[in-house]
Amino acid sequence: MIDEAGKQLGVLVLEKALQIARERGFDLIQVTEKVEPPVCKLMDYGKYLYRQKKKEKSSKHHMAGLLKGIRLTFGISEHDLETRAHQAEKFLKKGDKIRIEMRLKGREKAHQDFARKKIRKFLEILEKSIPIKTERELKKEGRGLTMIVSKS
Repeated sequence: MIDEAGKQLGVLVLEKALQIARERGFDLIQVTEKVEPPVCKLMDYGKYLYRQKKKEKSSKHHMAGLLKGIRLTFGISEHDLETRAHQAEKFLKKGDKIRIEMRLKGREKAHQDFARKKIRKFLEILEKSIPIKTERELKKEGRGLTMIVSKS
């Protein structure tokens, strides 16, 4: 058993541990059950749950930042390509990977070569400002073209 300050109190009988917890105004929380005897700690259960949720939320937030998306359109202008490249550069500098996608609708699907040229033009603009590495080559998926790049 471990007290609220982190000091070990030794191996105690359950009743004795619960009595100590009640006297000090804390809850008895089982930290791990994989060892024999199980490790228990004196702490406020509400604070414990709050910390667990906060830790879980921060780890999810970090995981979500690994792959960012940049969507290009079939008729995107030169200036808009530069704007998207600038945004992609910011993502890459933070260490994120980028999924570049171009959705093709209707008659645009017949002109995939034009769409590929637009994506290549975007990559050229991006490479002028930051060196990039292709994680996944440009390929046709469902309704358009996608590829994944990262900072080299």
